[in-house]
Amino acid sequence: MGQNLFEKVWDAHAVRSLSNGQTQLLIGTHLIHEVTSPQAFGMLRDLGLKVRYPSRTFATVDHIVPTDQRVEPFSDPLADAMIKELAKNAEEFGVTYFDLGSGKQGVVHVVGPEQGITQPGSTIACGDSHTATHGAFGAIAFGIGTTQVRDVLATQTMSLGKLKVRRINVEGELKPGVYAKDVALHIINLLGANGGIGYAYEYGGSLFDSFSMEERMTVCNMSIEGGARCGYVNPDDKTFEYLKGRPYSPSEDKWDEAVLRWKSFASDSDCEYDDVVNISAEEIAPTVTWGVSPDQGFSIEGVIPNPKDEKDENARLSIREAIDYMKLEPGEPIKGTKIDVAFLGSCTNGRLSDFREVAKFLKGHKVAQGVKAIAVPGSQIVDTLARNEGLHEIFTEAGFEWRGAGCSMCLAMNPDKLVGDQLCASSSNRNFKGRQGSPTGRTVLMSPVMVAAAAVRGSISDAREVFSI
Repeated sequence: MGQNLFEKVWDAHAVRSLSNGQTQLLIGTHLIHEVTSPQAFGMLRDLGLKVRYPSRTFATVDHIVPTDQRVEPFSDPLADAMIKELAKNAEEFGVTYFDLGSGKQGVVHVVGPEQGITQPGSTIACGDSHTATHGAFGAIAFGIGTTQVRDVLATQTMSLGKLKVRRINVEGELKPGVYAKDVALHIINLLGANGGIGYAYEYGGSLFDSFSMEERMTVCNMSIEGGARCGYVNPDDKTFEYLKGRPYSPSEDKWDEAVLRWKSFASDSDCEYDDVVNISAEEIAPTVTWGVSPDQGFSIEGVIPNPKDEKDENARLSIREAIDYMKLEPGEPIKGTKIDVAFLGSCTNGRLSDFREVAKFLKGHKVAQGVKAIAVPGSQIVDTLARNEGLHEIFTEAGFEWRGAGCSMCLAMNPDKLVGDQLCASSSNRNFKGRQGSPTGRTVLMSPVMVAAAAVRGSISDAREVFSI
């Protein structure tokens, strides 16, 4: 009987079985940023420990870094202190650091792939819940907490219980105006925010075969929103083509050997899964959220649910809580809901392909009066490439602010925040209460092109209608 990729990677990195039933797992690559690492480094100092394998640890600044001020010292004293602390720790412990002056800084889940640090068959850990992004390359990637960040720094291992594996097949082609973000939201809506608890998600089928690496990253990124600990796609020729020639990819004389090894990790044709879900791509529509959890979503043609229609009391309470917070009315269409802010960016949709796709449709349009629209590249490299193509000019001419690289309004640990009960059309990954900086701020998740459509109309809209897709 064959094995799936998760089983192969797990077995290849298992150090030993622990008495509590967990496995001590070697972590091939450790990614860190300025928010979850300072306490971990402090714990190392208290214990008199070093970073075990500094060559396997890579740092950048993303969460708290301002996107409108790129010169230190920052006006925000907390941001300035945290970034200085990361620089000090990186120097003291010998960790590679992509700082603002490197030209390589950015959201950690954008930087890893574009540098060739993210590779198939590896285990990857980062003190950030969206580390599953790296699974697009055939890696097993986990988000971890600060204590585990300490453990990985000190030992290059972590303890974890083995997961079950659910295969999610998406077959067919997407209709025009439907994107990878819609696929992710559709899967989460179908299986639920808790549906993936205890699972790794293996994404496959003809749609994922046809997807670019950046599209695969978008779906893997949101695995955690469906409760899965990680999500991945089997490596193929697209994976290898993407990685070839990148700074940390294998050198030319070692390339063929690396590809042969990477291919060996792909799931065997006769492997077994704990569960299999089949989805038709043609059934997926432009999808938006209406509530305060990523699984509270539906087609752009959807209407706000009525709590009275639910038989389950917990479901009724959940819907009522969500629509009250979002200031929506049962039975009303989501389309036409006024927005205040449009945000393009994040580790979900802040890559070059996202800005290219939006620019195709945005050119010649203007952001509606009263809407604040910001575009935030996922990395300095994305920013440079976008500028080289003149994409930033299309955005600024339309009325978007073109910012520096960072997490920005995805989680608002920086100055990019909602004010009051502003409603934001967002290409990010979470619509939790207060996620974008205001305790009463409201978030509606959607694809980048749908964000652009909302910005142009001043309300949640169907991009297919706005841009004649």
